Amino acid sequence: MTFARNILRFGALLALGVTAQAAYTIQDSYDQTNFFEGFEFFSFPDPTNGFVKYHSAIEANAASLAGFANDAVYLGVDYTTAHPVGGRGSVRVNSKKRYSGGLIIADIAHQPAAQCGTWPAFWTVGPNWPHDGEIDIIEGVNLATNTTYTLHSSAGCTFSQGDCNAPGTGNLGCGTPSDDTRTLADGFNEMGGGVFALEWTSSAINIFFFPRTEQIPEDITAGTPDPSTWGQPSTSFSGPGCDISSHFKNHQIVFDTTLCGDWAGKVFSSDPVCSSKASTCQEYVASNPSAFRDSYWLINSVKVYSDGASGKRDAAAARYFSA
Repeated sequence: MTFARNILRFGALLALGVTAQAAYTIQDSYDQTNFFEGFEFFSFPDPTNGFVKYHSAIEANAASLAGFANDAVYLGVDYTTAHPVGGRGSVRVNSKKRYSGGLIIADIAHQPAAQCGTWPAFWTVGPNWPHDGEIDIIEGVNLATNTTYTLHSSAGCTFSQGDCNAPGTGNLGCGTPSDDTRTLADGFNEMGGGVFALEWTSSAINIFFFPRTEQIPEDITAGTPDPSTWGQPSTSFSGPGCDISSHFKNHQIVFDTTLCGDWAGKVFSSDPVCSSKASTCQEYVASNPSAFRDSYWLINSVKVYSDGASGKRDAAAARYFSA
C-alpha cells in the first residue's frame, strides 16, 4: 500500500459518540480523534523477555514511534538506531477501560511486516494472568504468514482446540492457526488491511476476519453490527468444558510489537532464513535497524459494542502504566 510516513504528534482531541440501533450498541469508539486518550503506554520491562524497550507516551511521541499517519493511528518500532542499549525501541499500548465481553471490532490498515525477530500482537488480557484470561486475535513471529487465534487461561478451561491452561501454566494455551495468509503481515498489508471482530459472550468466543478486498459487512460500516448475519467465524471457542465468564474477564485491549523474546527468539534459529542472517535473534535485531522500517501498525479504529448483558466493564482500570 502507498504510505507517506509523516507522523503527526498526538495531543488532546475530542471523542465522538455514536449509538447503534441494533442488538449491539456502541460502548466505546477509538480512532485518530481520541485513541491516545483511551489508550495508555506500557513502559516496563517486557513480560515475554523481548529485546525491546517499550517507550512511554512522551518518549514515543518524541521519537515518532506513535502518532498519526494516513488518517490512522501509527504505532512503530525504532528503525534508525544501531545496537540500542537495553533493546530496540517500540510501543505497547492498552485500553484504559476493561471489558468482560461484548463485540470488539478493529479496522486495521497495516500490521508489522513479516521480519526476522518481530513478534506483533493484537490481543486482550486480564489483570491477573492467566486466571483472568487472554485472547490473541492477531499474533505471529518472524516470517510467519498466518495468524494464530489463541486463548490462555487458568486450569479448568478446555475447548475442542485443547486445554487453554496448557502445559499447566497457560503459556501455550489453546489455539487455531488460520489457513488464510491474508490474516497476518505481508498478505494482510498487500490488500490494504481488513477488519477483525471478536464476539465474546458467556457461551462462546468467536473471531471473524474480513479482508479489505472483499465486502466488509454493511452493518459494520453502518455502525449497527449483527454477527448473526456474518456466516461462520474464523474460529469459535465454545462448549461445556469452560465457564467463559469466570476464566475471561476484566480485559484491556492491547497492541504491541516486541522483538525476540520467549517465542520469536526461541524459534529464530529453527527458521532457515532468519538463522542465516545472524547467530541469535538479539544479534540480528540489534545490528539491522533498517529491517524494522515496516514494523508498524496503522489502526483506523477500534470499536467496542455491548449487547446490554455482556460487555460490561469497570468504570476505570487500575493504572500500572506511565506516561
